[in-house]
Parts: sequence; C-alpha cells; structure tokens
Amino acid sequence: MFDWMVWTTPVAVFFTCIVLMLIGMTIWELKSPTTLRRGWLPIATTRGDRLFIGLLAAAYVNLVFVGIAGKLQEWMSLEAEPSVWISFVLSMLLLALIMRKG
Repeated sequence: MFDWMVWTTPVAVFFTCIVLMLIGMTIWELKSPTTLRRGWLPIATTRGDRLFIGLLAAAYVNLVFVGIAGKLQEWMSLEAEPSVWISFVLSMLLLALIMRKG
C-alpha cells in the first residue's frame, strides 16, 4: 500500500507528527470550541486555520531545504548534504510560531 513512497525515518516522523497534531486538534476542538482571533497574520483565524497555514509553511520549508541542500553542501564545504532533521526542526518551530502568534 505504501510502496510508492520512500519511507525514511524523517519522513515517517514528519507524517506521524502531522497525524498526532490532527488528532490533538480534534480533541481540543471538541473540548474547547475555537473563536476567530487576529494575530500577526493578515486575517482573522481559528486554530484550524493556523494549523493549516502552519502545515503548508512547514511543507514549504522542507521542500526549500531539500532543494538547496546540495548548494548548502557546496557553499559550506561540507562532506555530505545537511541532515533533513534540520529542516524538520525548523519547520516545526515555524509551525509552533504560527499556531501561537499567528
């Protein structure tokens, strides 16, 4: 069923985190319904909106990192490409920031 994708540990951790966030947000929404609020995003958002925007931003951070990893290796004279765990941590920090302040 999942043979079409290369399931490395970082990929599995990333998708597991997304599933856990969705489960957690569902439980949170059932216990405490959300309201619109304004943060530094240019629109009023709910928790679900901020999660969606944060997940999109996290995906873009990961894609950009994968795209420039070869150049980073070249620019920084590294022996190997930088670990994708760096982009995972950066994307989760961005997601947390958007969820908290967005």
